[in-house]
Amino acid sequence: MDNSAFIALGSNLGNRYDNLTNAIKVLTNHSEINLVNSSSIYETDPVGYENQDLFLNMVIEIQTALSAMELLETCLKAELDLGRKREIRWGPRTIDLDILTYNQENIESEKLIVPHPRMLERAFVMIPFLEINHDSKFWAIDKPLEASLNELANKEGVRIWKRKNGEDVFEPIES
Repeated sequence: MDNSAFIALGSNLGNRYDNLTNAIKVLTNHSEINLVNSSSIYETDPVGYENQDLFLNMVIEIQTALSAMELLETCLKAELDLGRKREIRWGPRTIDLDILTYNQENIESEKLIVPHPRMLERAFVMIPFLEINHDSKFWAIDKPLEASLNELANKEGVRIWKRKNGEDVFEPIES
């Protein structure tokens, strides 16, 4: 599996936790996708369309033999299979899967833009992304990602919900 990708997952309808874990299962049941790493799960305030429930968000790292377009089609099919309906832009969803990066490639097509065009503006993406890719420099900008995160204003809208322990198992955070 020659290609590395980071995918953001989000859910705010139904059992949000099950939606995230089911999406990971659907993706990793694909013979051409292997899970490498996953972030903790964060509860986040909605962005854009704000009149909706809180989200659970996380980021996973995968290795894949799929092309970027094949990976996009796999993510879109997983969303559909898990009940995603696209009714309101940035609205409620059972699951949202966004390809953040694919190798170090810049891709711009009608269906896919990589790196994700808004990832650097979204604390709910950057915080879990940096958790599992903390030493990353972003080839699309000339500064460390940590500096981009520090410039974001909405970090307080991102709260840890379930922390990943050292064995890649999620566990509740004690209050």
